[in-house]
Order: sequence, then structure tokens, then C-alpha cells
Amino acid sequence: MLPVWLEKIAGPVLDTTLAPAVGDLKGEVLREWDSSEVWRLSYGLRSVVVKRGSDAQASEGAVYQRFVQPLQLPAPELIHAAELDNAVLLVLADVGRVNLEQEPTAEGFLAAAELLAEVRSKAVDAPSEFTSEHLVEYVRRSPVDSEVAQRLESVGAARLDELHQDAPARVVHGDFVPKNLVSDGTDWTIVDWPLAYVAPHLSDLYTLVRDAVAVGHKSEPIVARYIDAAGTDPDLVQRQLALGGVAFVLRALTWIAEEGQQTVPSSREWVGPLLTELSEVTEGLR
Repeated sequence: MLPVWLEKIAGPVLDTTLAPAVGDLKGEVLREWDSSEVWRLSYGLRSVVVKRGSDAQASEGAVYQRFVQPLQLPAPELIHAAELDNAVLLVLADVGRVNLEQEPTAEGFLAAAELLAEVRSKAVDAPSEFTSEHLVEYVRRSPVDSEVAQRLESVGAARLDELHQDAPARVVHGDFVPKNLVSDGTDWTIVDWPLAYVAPHLSDLYTLVRDAVAVGHKSEPIVARYIDAAGTDPDLVQRQLALGGVAFVLRALTWIAEEGQQTVPSSREWVGPLLTELSEVTEGLR
């Protein structure tokens, strides 16, 4: 059975797939959460991806208007957007059926590092959305141990202020993980953009390396590929990585506390490991 909300965007879907009617479409569920539902709809060899996003996921249309389209970021083409019951409905180009989570090759992680360098090369006319003030706010909204919180509000905030002096704020995807890196067999594309924001840190490279190590790859070649592709200073990248780890974990903990435990109940199980990870990355700040 196809999603009930498809009627709202049926026109663009049929125009793109050339299907005679909605009933002729073949549907494949790619994700089904309370806050996010994603389908691949196909007719013959033609297909599109359609999404319904609410809560934090509802911002993806705005992110396309703010960042993806004007900066020509490596994301799926947005074919159509609509709103329904406080949710955004998107029709997106289908950019491939294999993601890096399904096939976690060393070559794929290196390609992702190059793709990230492309994103970070795009100057954006917007202020940072992860300053030291934001860091302190996230600490106070998260279930962080008092000792870790104290170090973040002192050392972490100071290091983040310094980073803002030394590195420009650029687009952060916010969920740069293997499942969101898709290939058509030739090119790689970044999907799922609702969490994007602007900051000078490298949480995207942090999560890419984190997941590469988890499946048995070495971190050094991936970081080196990013540095080479971006033409940037290795010491600066290490600082961006450290603060990127802090940003990623803090934002994840805050999301779980304020939304995730309702929309994705299994996210409660992530809190303990994330708190351990936050302690480790915070200890590494110098």
C-alpha cells in the first residue's frame, strides 16, 4: 500500500516517473519513523524518492532553499515540495540504490571525504550556529555529567571561540553517516539534509571517521584525503575534528532528550554510549 499522503504530491511524481496513474507505481519503504517516512516510487526504470518529515525533519525544504540550491551542494535534486498537517512533503531525484552503510568500502569512505571537502569549500553568508554560547546551551539541555559539563563550559567554550577566529563557518550536514551517502555506481551524493546548519567545526568528518573505524578501516587515510582535497592545514583539521565530536554528541543527546525518545523510542538506548563518547572527546580537548 502506498502512503496516504502521496495524493498531495501525486502530480510531480507522475510527471517524473511517467506513470499513467498512482496505482501503477511500485512503492518501496526506505524509512518509517513517526517523524520521517521515506519511499522510493518507481514505474519501469524511472523512480523518485518521496519523503514526509515532521518535527526536526520538517526543516529539509527550508535547508534546500537556504543552502543546498544556492550553493549547489551535492544533494538530490528537489523536484517538488509541499506542506501537509505541519509536515513537509518532498519529491526528490533518486540518486542511487546503494549507500555506504550497505557497502562500507575503503574507496567509498575516501570518496565521502572528497565530497565533504566540496561542501566545505562553499562560502556561506550566514553566522555560525554553534558558538560557545550555543555549546553552553546544549550542555545545559543535555543529561551531561557535571564534571564533563564544567570542562565543556570552560575549556570547550574557549577552544570554540579560538576556532571561530581561525576557520570560516561553513555548512555542516549534521548527519554525515554512511546511510546518508548514496552511490549510483559512479557518483556519490549526500542525502537527508534537515539537520544542516553553519559552523566552523568538522563534525561531519568526525562522524565519517567514527563509522569507518567501527567497520574496520583506518582513520588516517580518510582524514588525509580530506586535508588533501580541501587544501587545508592538518593542525587546524585536528582542532575542527575535536570540537566537531563535541558538537555532534551534544546535539544528538539534546535531540534524544527533547524529541527522539518520543519519535524514535530506540534512541533511549543510545544515551549511555553517547555520554561515554562525550566524556572521551571532551577529555581530548587541549
